[in-house]
Amino acid sequence: MSDKQRDPERHAQKMAKKARAREKIMATKQVEKGLLIVHTGKGKGKSTAAFGMVLRALGHGMKVAVIQFIKGSRDIGEKKALECFGDQVSFFACGEGFTWETKNLEKDRELARRTWAEAERALSPGSDFDMVVLDELNVVLKYGYLDLDDVMPALIARPKMQHVIITGRNAPDTLIEHADLVTEMTLVKHPFRSGVKAQPGVEF
Repeated sequence: MSDKQRDPERHAQKMAKKARAREKIMATKQVEKGLLIVHTGKGKGKSTAAFGMVLRALGHGMKVAVIQFIKGSRDIGEKKALECFGDQVSFFACGEGFTWETKNLEKDRELARRTWAEAERALSPGSDFDMVVLDELNVVLKYGYLDLDDVMPALIARPKMQHVIITGRNAPDTLIEHADLVTEMTLVKHPFRSGVKAQPGVEF
């Protein structure tokens, strides 16, 4: 560490300069709106990040809907934890596992349509949900179980201040273009490749 880095007065001046610059930037950020947020990419953590935002929203007294496509066959820890919040959270999971588990294309499509009907209710103009999570919707769109042309109008027409988080690999370009915030999770290393199975508290 250099003498300049150790100098408390110089450090204080530097931090004060940064604070002034940040205040100037923040003064230009005045828009308030519901955000369309997309978590995509091959890396782990897309749904986990969404549930982290759910917990944050609940801490602010917001009402949240979690709608899960695909993952409904597993008893997940997030659902058990969110049950503690009572009516503040609505949790709907209509899937019966991944498509390679059901081996029934038409059944998967019907389940996707049924789940989307729940999503449309949560996104409707009269909805009182402050945040809606559409978990693994990107996967459903990728497989063609739902048509993006049917999904986008509901996302666009949702309540002005409602936040929506969409997760799953292979987010379609149109969705990314409309989103306010897009994060791509990058896979660096995963224990599954070393023969480690999915474990409670980590994967579900």
